[in-house]
Amino acid sequence: MFTRISKPIRIFLISVILISIPLFIFPINIFKGMIIYKSNIVEVPIKTNLSLSYFIGMGYEDKDLEGIKDFYLLPEGYFFCFIVLIGIPGLLAYRMYLKGKDS
Repeated sequence: MFTRISKPIRIFLISVILISIPLFIFPINIFKGMIIYKSNIVEVPIKTNLSLSYFIGMGYEDKDLEGIKDFYLLPEGYFFCFIVLIGIPGLLAYRMYLKGKDS
């Protein structure tokens, strides 16, 4: 599969996978988000850090969701997620491209 793909693209894909696995499996709360709590009539939004694992259903118990109507990432959270999942692997791949170009 990887025989026809250049080295920088391989580095990019592998680093995206290696960075994504812990972020989507473990509850690492580093992305800015919002949790909407619902109590009786009132909905209370609270800014907090969220993990990407919450969005695929990992890292929390069902009882942890009691009273929570919704949770989502804020624009800063999406930006940081993009930087971590795409930006850093892109810089690594670009570095490999420049290294191969010098040879």
